[in-house]
Amino acid sequence: MTHPQEIIDFWLDEVGPKGWFEPPEGLDDDIRERFGGRWKEASEGGLGLWLTTPQESPAYLILTDQFPRNMFRGEARAFATDQNARAAAKVMISREWDLRLEARARPFVYLPLEHSENIVDQDRAVALFAERLPEDTQSLLHARAHREIIRRFGRFPFRNAALARRTTEAEQRFLDEGGYGAIVRALQAEQGDAAPSA
Repeated sequence: MTHPQEIIDFWLDEVGPKGWFEPPEGLDDDIRERFGGRWKEASEGGLGLWLTTPQESPAYLILTDQFPRNMFRGEARAFATDQNARAAAKVMISREWDLRLEARARPFVYLPLEHSENIVDQDRAVALFAERLPEDTQSLLHARAHREIIRRFGRFPFRNAALARRTTEAEQRFLDEGGYGAIVRALQAEQGDAAPSA
């Protein structure tokens, strides 16, 4: 039986930032094998006890928001428990449990909002990164990029294939012209322009 701390240690220590952004071969299978059963429990409404303490709640968020993106890459199931994660994250934030976490764990409380296709959640994610984790400029940049896509399209076009949604002409143009990466680069350029000269 997987304990919440095992999930936190696995994601923060075993996998770490390099593995989050450049998953090594076999990581998706490893997550599926080790934690797929727990994800299924959560998807069916279980593991509520994990949400009763600030120490264990991050494990629930990692399990329902991060792991499915690895376990079910390219499938609709990758987003199946986003709503669970979002609801849990909002409770954590309202209780200020996020502020009790070490800085490297805190983004995982805000990411369920960043992954939402709702502009209100997007605005909140950007505000939380700016106010509660201001030193993490990269996470703030990516939160702003996600918000910009939702502002433009009301959804993430790069999910359309997995969710069997029709891609509009504007969305296809966006994808063809660099998609998410192009948004990030444009925001970085804006930041550079806004920086005071020496």
